[in-house]
Amino acid sequence: MDLSIVDLSPVPDDGTASDAYANTVEAAQQAEQLGYSRFWVAEHHGMADSIAGTTPEVLLGHLAAETDSIRLGSGAVLLNHYSPFKVAEQFGVLDALAPGRIDAGLGRANGSPAADRALGTDRHVQNPDTDHAEKIEAVVNHLYDDYLDEHPYSDLQIPRSEAGTPDPWVLGSSPSSAAIAAKLGLPFCFAAFIRPQLATQSFEAYRQQFQPSVLSGGVDEPAGMIAVNAVCAETDDEAARLRAVAEASYKRMQRGVVGTRPSIDEAIDELGRVPEPTPATLDTGEWPRAISGSPETLASLLEQLADRVGVDEMMIQHIHATHDDALRSHELIAEGIGLT
Repeated sequence: MDLSIVDLSPVPDDGTASDAYANTVEAAQQAEQLGYSRFWVAEHHGMADSIAGTTPEVLLGHLAAETDSIRLGSGAVLLNHYSPFKVAEQFGVLDALAPGRIDAGLGRANGSPAADRALGTDRHVQNPDTDHAEKIEAVVNHLYDDYLDEHPYSDLQIPRSEAGTPDPWVLGSSPSSAAIAAKLGLPFCFAAFIRPQLATQSFEAYRQQFQPSVLSGGVDEPAGMIAVNAVCAETDDEAARLRAVAEASYKRMQRGVVGTRPSIDEAIDELGRVPEPTPATLDTGEWPRAISGSPETLASLLEQLADRVGVDEMMIQHIHATHDDALRSHELIAEGIGLT
């Protein structure tokens, strides 16, 4: 199994965005050394006191200079906020900075009304799926210089390297996003840490509706990856204790408190207990929003979830109390899977 990481650049307690970005660089360098396949960074708006990952296209340029071989990408750039041509230009520049190493992860999400207004985003698109699919297709056409000669954009060019072109991915957490990926014939990454209950249904939709792509950046058969919140420690009990941070964070989000991250003790206090360890074998249809375990347990859990949706690559998302906890978890997960 291949493993990858998506990083949100959380701001440390009593720290700044500079500290968050330095931690992201260290995490990317560690991932490269451990043998992870990709390192993606996310886009969130209006929460800069707790999440500094607002502009993946900028952060990826810095990561390109601080790493050598690992693939770098956006998880995701939120395409509903931007012009497809501008997004393609940004990823063309990234490709020129890190030839053959860039993934253009394309997603969508609305933030707070104030953030969306500040971004100039229309929150009431008449046909959101059609609009999103058209924007994804436009980004790919720009990236691959694939507009027909008679198209008004055919003469537009973007910066690029000679080593290849950024690989486009459709990212989402619903069957509708899966259907868009399928109809465009593009790889699909599902965010199971957002809506785990829709993971199987979404991949079924992706495979049932898949059409070999007519886009130059597309694929001839389904290609997928799934992102899960996973916490690893030396023992199942200790990993469950660390997972309390993710569980409490999810409870906060349900109450409308978004972007905050408790300490381990605060999380246990808010939950009223230490979470039970994730069972080594999940029941049919059981898909927790966060999983935890020792390296051996977590390796088994990741294999089980990958088998359910038929993928051979898992992306690790984490909500840890500290940066050191996150680094140690990534190290132990790599050990359990047997990365080299």
